[in-house]
Amino acid sequence: MSWFKREDNEIVNDTQKTVRTEGLWIKCPDCGKPIWKADLEANLNVCPHCGYHFRIDARSRIENLLEPGYKLVDLELKSTDPLHFTDLKRYRDRLAQAQKKTGLNDAILNATGHIGHHPVVLSAMEYAFIGGSMGAVVGETIARAVDRSLATRNPLIIISASGGARMMEGIASLMQLAKISSGLARLDDAKIPYISIMTDPTTGGVTASFAMLGDLNIAEPGALIGFAGPRVIEQTIRQKLPPGFQRSEFLLQHGFLDAIVPRKDMKGWLLRTLDFMQP
Repeated sequence: MSWFKREDNEIVNDTQKTVRTEGLWIKCPDCGKPIWKADLEANLNVCPHCGYHFRIDARSRIENLLEPGYKLVDLELKSTDPLHFTDLKRYRDRLAQAQKKTGLNDAILNATGHIGHHPVVLSAMEYAFIGGSMGAVVGETIARAVDRSLATRNPLIIISASGGARMMEGIASLMQLAKISSGLARLDDAKIPYISIMTDPTTGGVTASFAMLGDLNIAEPGALIGFAGPRVIEQTIRQKLPPGFQRSEFLLQHGFLDAIVPRKDMKGWLLRTLDFMQP
């Protein structure tokens, strides 16, 4: 039933004046304060109250860092099911579901473009694609980024967001650690800069390989970074871990990181760093 009232000699339907606010507010998981969604997006998905960094997708990271006119490359690769893996759900079904959800073929995007006047090769991982896990396609895509950096002598930047190696591909996944690491060694021999950016979360085989091999290893504030997760470690050693263990601030304090850079400062920080590395 509709209700009507008179305003300025006009009949107004109150139901038509209802403002829908569902989905327009987001509660910060850190400080608990509500945030207007448009304000959050305008602030690069960082809480304006406490600075909590929400997870963002690979496309957003590329757009935030590269100048307009960048080019996405290596988009044709798709994962297969080499082990015909079936657990609670067939691996092929999980791939199809993730591809539909993210619009990507796998948990990685490669791009070429510029940061300021510096040409760069950029790889950004997509956590929404099966937890950003690294299978054969992710490994091959990053290996191609390394090869492209070698061929052009342009600096390489990798943004990690991953739970680690993809168990559904077994040894085909684990061998990517060695493949990428050997490629980065060639990059180091050629004295081409490689900057590793770790975001929440960066764990497992990704941390054990390319994420920690940068000429500079930097992270966003509050990012979870480690090999095994805190709960696994506590259950193994049967001890309570110190506050903030495996967060980026803890790692910086203990010498595992070179810097913590807030998202809004990341592009300018990279530009100054590349000015220093490639005058």
